[in-house]
Amino acid sequence: MSSSYLSWAAAVELFERRGLPRETYRDLYEEEYILCPGNVPVTGELSLDDHDASPWCADTPDQATGYVIDGDLTVEGNIVNIDDGSSALVVLGSLRAANLLLEGDVKLIVLGDVEVETLVGNWTDKLVTIHGDLRTTVTILWNGFHPDLVTGTLRGRTLAPGYLDLADLELGGVEDPDPGAPLSALLAPEVLVDGEPGPDDFAEIGVRAEALRERLYAGLPLIRRSR
Repeated sequence: MSSSYLSWAAAVELFERRGLPRETYRDLYEEEYILCPGNVPVTGELSLDDHDASPWCADTPDQATGYVIDGDLTVEGNIVNIDDGSSALVVLGSLRAANLLLEGDVKLIVLGDVEVETLVGNWTDKLVTIHGDLRTTVTILWNGFHPDLVTGTLRGRTLAPGYLDLADLELGGVEDPDPGAPLSALLAPEVLVDGEPGPDDFAEIGVRAEALRERLYAGLPLIRRSR
């Protein structure tokens, strides 16, 4: 899959041509990136923590500060980011994947829409901006994580602790297409707290954190497929 190294000056010039607002990209590290031109399909998983396993390591074997996709990014499996200092991901089109797990020092910028079954964000020093809709079945926000900006609509069931008021976030709108559905009708039973929650569980929102991670790393869905 074609890729090349991109200087910060060239990245800024590309962002400007594509109409990415300066206030969105100004907090990225002013370093070298990896450019992937055009629409990009990825078979399997995409780990932002492991460049050697990325589809671009043949043309660009040395890891850079992050990836710039100059088009749409479609990932067949999950996108995961769990380590501090992990790579940034800038998508100058729309992003589609099975699930999105963000637990590290993540920088995610998407100029278009994001469509995933679940988005899980947990305790990150992050920059997450989406300039279209964020469409999920379930969005899980924990330990202070929330998108910095969603210009369009946050669509789907959103699970968040009581101190996080969605009305205080920069969201174009919030929509739950099935507000009467119980959580057990949306998420696989294996990821729901049944009985006493463990110390690392997202207890207030009823989600078993370790089971959630295990299923994502095994390529298993978090949502109920029967829906």
